[in-house]
Amino acid sequence: MTQPLIDAQRFRALHAPGQLLVLPNVWDAMSARLLESLGAAALATSSAAVAWAHGAPDGEHFEFDRLLASTRDIVRSVRIPVSVDFERGYSTSATNVAEAVCRLAQVGVVGVNLEDGTEPPEVLASKVSACREALRREGLDVFLNARTDVVLRRMLSGPQAIDEVVRRAKRYTEAGCDGIFAPGISAADDLARVVNEVATPLNVWAAPTLPPTDQLRTLGVRRVSVGPRLALTALSAARRDAEQLMAGHWAPAPGDAPLTYPQVNGWFSQTPAPSKE
Repeated sequence: MTQPLIDAQRFRALHAPGQLLVLPNVWDAMSARLLESLGAAALATSSAAVAWAHGAPDGEHFEFDRLLASTRDIVRSVRIPVSVDFERGYSTSATNVAEAVCRLAQVGVVGVNLEDGTEPPEVLASKVSACREALRREGLDVFLNARTDVVLRRMLSGPQAIDEVVRRAKRYTEAGCDGIFAPGISAADDLARVVNEVATPLNVWAAPTLPPTDQLRTLGVRRVSVGPRLALTALSAARRDAEQLMAGHWAPAPGDAPLTYPQVNGWFSQTPAPSKE
């Protein structure tokens, strides 16, 4: 069995009943190695953070080939499974999205997020279905996480919003997705309803209003991701230190013990991760 297929199996196992995968979102090889060094079981990218690192705004504003190269660097730098935030798939064509997902799988990616945004649910359902068929045909394995933005974009509110999340989640599950991502849902009753009515694992977005991990596990939530939060935290820390420096204060800004050059350089001087291609 190839390394990508082994990693895909590992990633799927992290979504098993009773599991709660805390999935940190990274944006480059350096952030990926940091999170791996802290014991992360798997990683995902943040579309926003990756875009910012390439001088572009979030929302598919830089070329897919650049995304593919950046993703390859991340995958090669770690020994743990990597999933990619693929937004709407960089195309309106389900066939093109499926081809791109296969290319991501060929560089070692084991999961992708595909979102519906403001489009009708049939658009994402067709992309998921096309991806599932293309992956089967190519002998590749990718965990397809279908994201619905009903709550995040405030398309509806209250019980009607959860009704629509459930309706879309069922449609995406029928199309072949492996998981449902519903950012913006945090109330325990709403989480329980989605878990109970949808067959695929539920992924939520970390927020101050989200229940603690033990309760999430009891509710049946399988995955928590954080979006661009870690990138923003890193940038905020760099800004504080830069402000000190620009003001002529040569000592680092107060805070936690900083990482050192030998530590970070050592991440990349060790034996490389096995090939995932």
